[in-house]
Amino acid sequence: MKILKSILLLLFLFNVSFGYSQEQKKYTNPVIDSVYADPSVLLANDGFYYVYATNTIIGNEHVNFALARSKDLVHWTFLGDAMPVKPIWANQTSKLWAPHVIYDDVAKKYFMYFSSGNNKDEGMCIGIATSESPQGPFTDKGEPLICGESFINIDPMAFDDSISGKHLLYWGSGFKPLKVQELTDDRMHFAEGSAPKDIVYTGKENKYTNLLEAPWVTYRDGYYYIFYSGDNCCGERASYAVMVSRSKHPFGPFISLGESNGTGSSVILEQKDFWCAPGHNAIAIDKAGNSWIIYHAINPDEKYLKDKDRKNVQDRRVMLLDRIYYKDGWPYVNEGKPSTSPVTAPVVE
Repeated sequence: MKILKSILLLLFLFNVSFGYSQEQKKYTNPVIDSVYADPSVLLANDGFYYVYATNTIIGNEHVNFALARSKDLVHWTFLGDAMPVKPIWANQTSKLWAPHVIYDDVAKKYFMYFSSGNNKDEGMCIGIATSESPQGPFTDKGEPLICGESFINIDPMAFDDSISGKHLLYWGSGFKPLKVQELTDDRMHFAEGSAPKDIVYTGKENKYTNLLEAPWVTYRDGYYYIFYSGDNCCGERASYAVMVSRSKHPFGPFISLGESNGTGSSVILEQKDFWCAPGHNAIAIDKAGNSWIIYHAINPDEKYLKDKDRKNVQDRRVMLLDRIYYKDGWPYVNEGKPSTSPVTAPVVE
């Protein structure tokens, strides 16, 4: 069994590294050619980029939250399961989705916010787990932060506002608006007297806004940019894209790209030729200060992966990387689509 796992790991590492040349400093998507959905990236104090992902199958092994690391955003080494022990309140569910990790330099800990089903089958919840290392293991705090009907409470993204010093949490889906709420100083609860605030609304554009999810917030040149995805990440009718809005305040009001430029479309990344349903992104910064969008997408020629029992089928959402540029205060991805040919890699030194 150990020999088999070693072979599978070597195959995984081969897959995630192909298409990159140190001499040419080019790479070709995907950067992780394995199921790696809902990627969330963190540049840790040790100089490595860490990327966390929704529960998956690596080889024939089920992983609650997949974890890999890289020095250059292109070569990724699989490290295993970031949270190998499920929360006590969710140890009977397989729905462990969309982890996001942030470091607290006061507590000297890493905090993971994640989406999960629960043992009472009362809809999705957002949980919190902590670790002293970005590699984990992350340990759940013992109870969810928030639960609710259906899948409204998913896709958390923790954000530290450098202007106010507040810890914030963005999240949302379930055909409801994206939300934000302040966290306590210890990050373990919502701040007393705070309430969730709706900030980006569904149904405001003709395409991709029936459902909105996967918020990712950055601050740049006086604006808070919120990247988000919609409509349908997966399945036979997968139709997914990345959109963007911005605000002068972390609580809004947010103005969408489509409102600003008058086009009625805030899409910056969508399928135009090959890669299907690109979305659920994170943003990373390379050593030169360039912005990179990390996201999942589906290869239309290899859409599904079955587990070892050949019973459960997963969409084979692999991980891609592309450069983000800015023009007139708005981000864009070259040609508005995933790259398919060799492109210049991130600056790593």
